[in-house]
Amino acid sequence: MVELWIPITVAGAFLQCTRTALQKGLASTLGTSAANFVRYAYGAPIAALALLILAQGYGMAVPMPGLAFWLYCLLAGLTQIWATSLLILAFTLRNFAVGTTFSKTETAQTALLATFVLGEPLSLGAWGAILLCLVGILVLAQRRIAGGWRGFIEGFSDRAALMGIGSGGLFGVTAVAIRGASLSLGAAPPLSRAALTLSVVTALQTALMGLYLAWREPTELRRAFTTWRQSSWVGIMSVGGSACWFLAFTLENAAYVRALGQVELVFTFLAARLFFHERSTAIEILGVLLVVASVIILVLLH
Repeated sequence: MVELWIPITVAGAFLQCTRTALQKGLASTLGTSAANFVRYAYGAPIAALALLILAQGYGMAVPMPGLAFWLYCLLAGLTQIWATSLLILAFTLRNFAVGTTFSKTETAQTALLATFVLGEPLSLGAWGAILLCLVGILVLAQRRIAGGWRGFIEGFSDRAALMGIGSGGLFGVTAVAIRGASLSLGAAPPLSRAALTLSVVTALQTALMGLYLAWREPTELRRAFTTWRQSSWVGIMSVGGSACWFLAFTLENAAYVRALGQVELVFTFLAARLFFHERSTAIEILGVLLVVASVIILVLLH
C-alpha cells in the first residue's frame, strides 16, 4: 500500500510548479518583493479558514504551541521569504527551467540539515538516490552554460547560480524548520499539527512582508492588491501546495519529502515547454530521466 505522504508530496510538487509559473508571469507586472508577497497575502486567509473549519466544523483538537514552535515557525517564514525572492531574481537572469533547476540542490542540503539538526539520518540507499538526483540536476544545468563542463564549473560563481543554490539552501532550512515546528506539537493528529503550522507561518509571512512593503515599497504593496485577479491565483496555488508540503513534513522525514518532491522538475519542464515555449534538448530530457529514476529508487527503498 502506498504511504500517504507520497501522493501528498507529488500533489504539493505539482501545485508548487503551477504557483511558480504563475509567479514568473507576475514578476513582469510586480516587483520581486510584491510578487513574493502575494503568495502569502492571498494564501494566509485560506489557511486560517481551513484551520477554523477543522477545529469548529469537525471538532479537531488544536494543540497548544510552545516557544519552540513559534521559533521554528518564525525561522521557516523568514527563510521561505528569502528563498522565494532569490528564486524570482534567478528567473530574471536565466529561463524558468534552469532557475528552478539550480534551486534543486536543496535536496542534499535538506538531508544534511535533517541529519544534524533533527537527528533523522538517511539510509545509504537514500543518499545514493539523492546523489543520482544531483547528477541529473548537474546534467540539466550544464547544458545551458557555454564552454562545456569547464564553463559549467566556472558558472557556479555567477549570480544566477549563486541565487539558485542559495535559494535551495534556504528552502532546505524552511523544510527542516517546518518539520521541527510540527514535531514540537507532540502527539496531536498530523492534520491538526500541519494546519496549525501552515496557518501560523503564512500569517507571520504576510505580516512581515506587508510591513516591509509598507515601509520600503508602498507602491508595490498597492499594486499587489490592484492585481488581485492574477495575484489571488498565486495565493490559492501557494497555500494548496504548502498544505501538501506541511502535511508531508509532518508525516515523514523532511529529506525524504524534498527528495521525492524533485518530481516537480518533470512538471517544470512541461510548463517551460507548454507555457513559456522553452525548447528542451535530448541532454535535458536525460537529466529529467535521471531525476525521475532517483525518485523511483527512493520510493522503492523507503
